[in-house]
Amino acid sequence: MAKHPPQEQHAALLTTSRSRNQIRWGILKDIRRNPWLYIMLTPVLLYFTIFHYYPMYGALIAFKDFSPRLGIMGSPWVGWEHFESFFEGIYFWRIIKNTLLISFYELVFGFPAPLILALLLNEVRKTAFKRTVQTFTYMPHFISLVVVCGMIKEFTMSDGIINDLLALLGWERVSLLLESQYFRTIFVSSGIWQNVGWGTIIYLAALAGIDQEQYEAARMDGAGRWKQMLHVTLPGIMPTIIILFILEMGRVMNVGGEKIILLYNPSTYETADVISSYVYRVGLQEFDYSFSSAVGLFNSAINFMLVICSNWLSRKMNNTGLW
Repeated sequence: MAKHPPQEQHAALLTTSRSRNQIRWGILKDIRRNPWLYIMLTPVLLYFTIFHYYPMYGALIAFKDFSPRLGIMGSPWVGWEHFESFFEGIYFWRIIKNTLLISFYELVFGFPAPLILALLLNEVRKTAFKRTVQTFTYMPHFISLVVVCGMIKEFTMSDGIINDLLALLGWERVSLLLESQYFRTIFVSSGIWQNVGWGTIIYLAALAGIDQEQYEAARMDGAGRWKQMLHVTLPGIMPTIIILFILEMGRVMNVGGEKIILLYNPSTYETADVISSYVYRVGLQEFDYSFSSAVGLFNSAINFMLVICSNWLSRKMNNTGLW
């Protein structure tokens, strides 16, 4: 391999040093020019530093046999032992399968739901009706998750309203949350009901930014409402759809653990137990902090890889991405 002459190496170092100084002085100049913007940004930076980045130091216990008495640095180092125990455990494939299946159902049914509702509302011309629908679909998002789960439990009991409707159709009454085969359907459908209205806000904002002249040009070419949606509306909001999809991919392995913990029970572990609920049960109920931290770190690493891959694919296919 050919080596660069010392003069070229010295020139490259000078160029790098000069560019770093330019960036540094550019940032300082911008701070002097917009001091109040940086003052307003300071609480946000402090929040993420204190509550998001500093706690990453605690991820070390995933590689240690952590003891609260010895502390993080004093606990003995065990390396990959907890990860190996997780991969070889009897529950590994069950929780991975449940996590991926529920995430898949949420992507297939939950992700398009706000988009479809936004497209339908965009076609409504009566403002009063449109606002009424928006209000009723937004409301469930502001209900506490604990209250929502309480409502779900009441509705799915053997004498609940859902069983009353099923009984009218000739179905047998059954406590739905005690049957493992119904858990995923209940979880995904209730999530759509709770979040579909809130999710339309971003799409409606994106729809409002589409140039109306494009619709006029499409109508002059003979395009009806359906073709206008296919060739004007959807391409106009496609960057927004892609960004939201990439963000959703980053949460694939983080299925709503709080909601599952509030709804599941030992009889539904077979289809309801996911990584988040497993970490909660092992870490806080069985006090195996190191093992649960290893599982959580594995989960975060998979999510990070999914975001990177989905962003790379989006860049390759549509030249749109988070970065």
